[in-house]
Amino acid sequence: MVDLKTSYMGIELDNPFVVGACEMTSHVETLKKIEEAGAGAIVLKSLFEEQIQLERLQLDDSLTEYDERHAEMTGIHPRMEHSGPEEHLYWVKKSREIVDIPLIASLNAVNREIWVEYAKLLEKTGVDGLELNFYSSPTDPDRDGAQIEKEQIETLCEIREKISIPVSVKLSPFYANPVNLISKMDLAGAGAFVLFNRFFQPDLDIDREVNLLNFDLSCEGDYKLPLRFTGLLYGQIQGDICASGGIYSGRDAAKLIMAGASCVQLVSALYKSKLEHLRFIRRELIKWMEGKNLDSLQEFRGRMSKKNLSDPFAYERAQYVGMLMKPDTIIKQFPQY
Repeated sequence: MVDLKTSYMGIELDNPFVVGACEMTSHVETLKKIEEAGAGAIVLKSLFEEQIQLERLQLDDSLTEYDERHAEMTGIHPRMEHSGPEEHLYWVKKSREIVDIPLIASLNAVNREIWVEYAKLLEKTGVDGLELNFYSSPTDPDRDGAQIEKEQIETLCEIREKISIPVSVKLSPFYANPVNLISKMDLAGAGAFVLFNRFFQPDLDIDREVNLLNFDLSCEGDYKLPLRFTGLLYGQIQGDICASGGIYSGRDAAKLIMAGASCVQLVSALYKSKLEHLRFIRRELIKWMEGKNLDSLQEFRGRMSKKNLSDPFAYERAQYVGMLMKPDTIIKQFPQY
């Protein structure tokens, strides 16, 4: 009988399918449906420092909008303050009470003191782990990459000192050398790495001349970038790897696990095909493993990583150069040209 159990930053999962942080994981009712559909774990929707700050400003504006309308009036509302992260923390606690599978909180902050404060508060909710979303928007020409990486590593170190639950880091691929950064964060105590985060990208309506806010889902086949870095990192770091992006089938998941991933995160596939797709992906992975006479994920995890391949250039630029040196291969794939 096929066993899909896996371990992710020390947390035991019944299967490698983790539903990533998104709007689906922000409602208790949906969380229960995700659990019933067979997810191995759930990453709850992120607690955003910037959202809390914006809500505070909006509340202050609303409360003071009509202040001092007359010479003898300073305000029309009693002193009120935004509750901060309390609403989110209460919802996380309720989610922990209702869902039995592992729950991982997600945090996205800006200031280091807030990263640490919110991490400590999230730990108290009873979640099994914490996912840190590190990202720096490249808008300031005076901040170099080394400074950004140093700040993120220092933030990770301080959080690891203050909390006891395992911590994963979800990164973007937009670093000069992601392998180097991940190796440093691995030494700093990260229990796992989620490769990679998918961020909002701006778009324009050139007819109306307005900015567009599109919710862009990943596409089938987008897993190739996380697959490359998973294969490069497996066996080189202590932390686990969770692949994310463009994983739509059990066979996709098998590829990422064979490259070295302990688990995979799903979001876009579930938006497009509904939660029932979780059952389909699990069955497809089991069917593939049965066809290969594999009883557990451990039997093939990392089998095709760089560490275990005879071809040392399989994940490197040499493969790209080799492809360019064989134009017949491209012509056969696209004979119409």
